[in-house]
Amino acid sequence: MPPRPPSLPAEPVAVPAPRAPATLAAPPAPWLTTRSAGVLAHLSSLPGEYGIGNLGRGARAFVDFLAESGVRYWQICPIGPTGFGDSPYQLFSASAGNPYFIDLGELVTCGLLTEAETAPLRRLPAATVDYGWLYADFWRVLALAADRFAASGADTFDGFGSYGDFRRTHATWLQPYADFMALKGHFGGWAWPTWPAAYARWTPALHASLPASVRAESERHAFYQYLFFGQWDRLRAHARDRGVGLIGDVPIFVALDSADTWRNRAVFRLDASGRPLAVAGVPPDYFSALGQLWGNPLYDWAYLRETGYAWWLDRLRAAFELYDVVRLDHFRGFDTFWEIPADAPDARTGAWRRGPGLEFFSAVRAALPGARIIAEDLGYIGPDVVNLRRAAGLPGMKILQFAYGHDANNANLPHFYPPDSVAYTGTHDNITARGWLESLQPPYAAKITEYFGLDGTHSAWPVIRATLATVSRLAVIPVQDLLDLPASATLNRPGTTEGNWQWRFTAEQLGSLRRDKAAILRHWISLYDRTGDRPVKDFSEPPEAT
Repeated sequence: MPPRPPSLPAEPVAVPAPRAPATLAAPPAPWLTTRSAGVLAHLSSLPGEYGIGNLGRGARAFVDFLAESGVRYWQICPIGPTGFGDSPYQLFSASAGNPYFIDLGELVTCGLLTEAETAPLRRLPAATVDYGWLYADFWRVLALAADRFAASGADTFDGFGSYGDFRRTHATWLQPYADFMALKGHFGGWAWPTWPAAYARWTPALHASLPASVRAESERHAFYQYLFFGQWDRLRAHARDRGVGLIGDVPIFVALDSADTWRNRAVFRLDASGRPLAVAGVPPDYFSALGQLWGNPLYDWAYLRETGYAWWLDRLRAAFELYDVVRLDHFRGFDTFWEIPADAPDARTGAWRRGPGLEFFSAVRAALPGARIIAEDLGYIGPDVVNLRRAAGLPGMKILQFAYGHDANNANLPHFYPPDSVAYTGTHDNITARGWLESLQPPYAAKITEYFGLDGTHSAWPVIRATLATVSRLAVIPVQDLLDLPASATLNRPGTTEGNWQWRFTAEQLGSLRRDKAAILRHWISLYDRTGDRPVKDFSEPPEAT
């Protein structure tokens, strides 16, 4: 069982000088050429029988609902293994999948587990994630499955292909990650910069020298990834067969306490002991008066440039093996990022530093010419970030909840949206649409009531319809808004550390959506030409013959 990691103590650091901006040739043509709709729902929120959403029956039923409703995209938060705080934006690995999302029912059906062994997990709540109880029971049960598979001597499980081939295909990240997780358990969950010097960085020689108990645990973690990706591939195939594409999230930063940082220390600005010289976050904004102190290590962009951004390109290639579209989180950090002293108590004392800019996206375009990327360009960003996004040929994001009172220009009012954008009622970081409407104060309440034609209701559905009606080529609705739920269904509240990432919807709620809302959603998607089956053209043509 991976222990919960204690916090890593910080220490004072020096501030590096800013870098000069780079240049890029003419931007590529936009990839958003059709109008379509998507739904945002993280895997942890799905219906499931074992305490958290998983890749099994509930996920397939959700895909079926999307297809029946005419929805072309399912957007998901990062799917990696989470650390302390359970945030999918603070992962132990940017490449691995979260074992919590493995459908244990399949392991029961195939004989690796018994119903009795999974019974404690089936007793966990269906409408929330109790991470404490999940942590206590899940790893013990999953280890039983790994040990039985190892004892069987088999090379395949349930049609997932050769386990040996899987390990060879993913060797670059899989062995370091498995060793990292095993060593975390061995060292009581402490962050890797606190480990003995002999374990300060991963090498093949280190793996060969691990104690027997650590190597055994490492073997379990490698097997968990085989199960995860086997089930992921099946789910993606099901979605593809139903005409539903997957939008995945790639956070700009990785966690300090991660296999990525442990194995690739030169990529990050760390001192000799592996501690960060400065950390990431954002200044005070809409979400928090203290800003957001994320604590992630910052990149050594000079080193990355010298290597042709190879580490980042490998990361994006891996993402596009999992997703059809990637949402690049905190896009503005590629233009300028907020650098915070490592010992700062909050984010207010940071300073803006220059990121890699256009040169980075030139390298991405050369290496991944067909990449479909959404730029998460939210917050107070200024013209430089807009120019970077346009030069890179990427659509940005618009949030209807930010329509009034968020910025002086009201750039999130629908009548200002550009076609090459993605419109949302809200994101995983927003309160639900109903909760937002119920919390509005004058004068914004009156303006929003009139603008969206609410006529006295706090229902999310008029806002959903307005989102689908925008000129944005892609419109994405969080599943909580489709369910018309109050603020208590909010998934994450930035700047807070408790109660996040716990909300789930049940199989009964999904059944209600399919029964009561699929038809109206499909009708609106057709009404606003969001079927995704024909390119949008900027000229008139004769009507089709009837």
